[in-house]
Amino acid sequence: MGILGKKAVFETLRSIDSATFTGTYQNLGTPLVHPAVLIKVVNNSTSLVTVTYNGTDDQDIVPAGSFYLYDFGSDAQSTSGDVRMALPAGTQMKVKGSAGTGSVYLVVVYQGG
Repeated sequence: MGILGKKAVFETLRSIDSATFTGTYQNLGTPLVHPAVLIKVVNNSTSLVTVTYNGTDDQDIVPAGSFYLYDFGSDAQSTSGDVRMALPAGTQMKVKGSAGTGSVYLVVVYQGG
């Protein structure tokens, strides 16, 4: 069985050092360049981290020493040639927490040609 003509492509890893946390939202790297079909957030810090995708609302959390993975594209495969469900390009993820040690990372995968 051949692949469907699409491939998984990774954007550059994004990170922020938890020592810089101030309790207010800060950018987790740069905005998404491509629509993300999968994201993984790894909290390799000693701080509970709160996440926002719209810049203002608390929308998710990542306990210290944990991660989460959202696979937007796997359950919404295109059957008519349209684009899979994805987190839009230009989305700026932001995180907040108390200053700690360690970093928080964002892994982004998009659907390439």
